Amino acid sequence: MAPSAKAVKLAIQWVLRLRESGNDPQLSRQCEQWRLAKPEHELAWQRVMHLHQELDLRALPGASVALQTLEASQRRLQRRQALKLLGGVALVGSAAWLCKDLEPVAGWASDYATATGERLTTRLPDGSLLQLNTRSAVDLAFTPQQRLLRLKHGEMMLTCEGSQPLSVQTRDALLEGFEGRFTVRQDDTCTQVSVGQGKVALHTLGQGSLQWLESGQHWRIDANGAQRLEQLDMDAMAWSEGLIVTRDMRLTDFLAQVSRYRHGYLGCSDDIADLRLSGVFRLEDPEQLLQLLPQTLPVRLRQRTRWWIRLERAA
Repeated sequence: MAPSAKAVKLAIQWVLRLRESGNDPQLSRQCEQWRLAKPEHELAWQRVMHLHQELDLRALPGASVALQTLEASQRRLQRRQALKLLGGVALVGSAAWLCKDLEPVAGWASDYATATGERLTTRLPDGSLLQLNTRSAVDLAFTPQQRLLRLKHGEMMLTCEGSQPLSVQTRDALLEGFEGRFTVRQDDTCTQVSVGQGKVALHTLGQGSLQWLESGQHWRIDANGAQRLEQLDMDAMAWSEGLIVTRDMRLTDFLAQVSRYRHGYLGCSDDIADLRLSGVFRLEDPEQLLQLLPQTLPVRLRQRTRWWIRLERAA
């Protein structure tokens, strides 16, 4: 379960009220009662404390503005007015940052969606197989004239059935699969496509061009067009089997992939970011996966809370 933006906002308010009061015992008991009232309250509290204590809430974009605004307001306004002001500022800054790894709002109204660390496999009405990776959402638009899926965000794999093309629409492209298997991933910057079997027709949005993607090929599509990628440092389809398979992959890139399957902060110091990693890693337990890294690389795990893990060079 992930906390709502409202719960995160309330948790931020509790942290700042306690800080303002000098950890007043009565206010602390009230906060404890709020945390115990609902499981999502406690989870939201842990997210906020992760930032406030471990990452320094003031250092976050937007959060420093929220704190400065609140503190200045406290000298001029009643506490309730100041907290009301915080609600308008911090929710845009701190709460938005805290919720970056929660289930996106788009997933709430999607035909198929997955949470952090979750994967989904389902049969579509035409018999095709749809697999969704972590933090993904898809809408289905099947009519007698077309079979269309709209990828809102995240990553999917399609194994196509039937003679009619199965289409996938992303922000950057329209893809048509013909009795084959391919993956599509959409993030903030581009759409990536990998073809396992068969062919995929690529229609680049806004340019009117048609490109045929062959089996074994990998492509990146963005506002500048489509570009073929000669080699990937990670198996593009291994996630469908619950694996990350790397080939001489930079450590910082590997951690970015693992972080998609867990909540909280995961990173490394700059001096080890370019260490290379090759191997097969199971996704079912990201925390256990991370414990394996010091066995193959000269690194150590620095863990402050369950939400904050940083890799550093081993002494």
